[in-house]
Amino acid sequence: MVEYSKLKNWTDCEDWKGFSVRNYDEIDYSKNPCDYFTIGKRKASTLSLTVLVMIEMFNALNALSDEGSLLTVGVFANPFLILAIIGSVTLHCIILYIPFFAKIFGTAPLNFNDWKLVLVFSFPVIILDEVLKFFARIRTQR
Repeated sequence: MVEYSKLKNWTDCEDWKGFSVRNYDEIDYSKNPCDYFTIGKRKASTLSLTVLVMIEMFNALNALSDEGSLLTVGVFANPFLILAIIGSVTLHCIILYIPFFAKIFGTAPLNFNDWKLVLVFSFPVIILDEVLKFFARIRTQR
């Protein structure tokens, strides 16, 4: 955690001595504390964007049926949708991993742990929609 006083006075980051932050990327911010507000911000924004992209891809799968479970309808019920999802995720990866596009879009490459984090935060939309569809089926049967 970063102290509130440091966040409040982030423009003085060049003068900070012994600045350290626990992070899972193992970036050493003690050499240049201002990197926390540039590299760190870019990484956080990229994670947020990627979670939103993946939520929308999962929502597209949820939209295959209003009330039918994804398990019964099947993920491959609409092969064009699968191609569109693959294309969208591919384009998203292009802006993450090709330096020219990463610079234009202000993104940072994600590692394997980042992708696991993205899936942990985006996959629950499938579970939530399955629960809602379950209750919709019960209501329809009455």
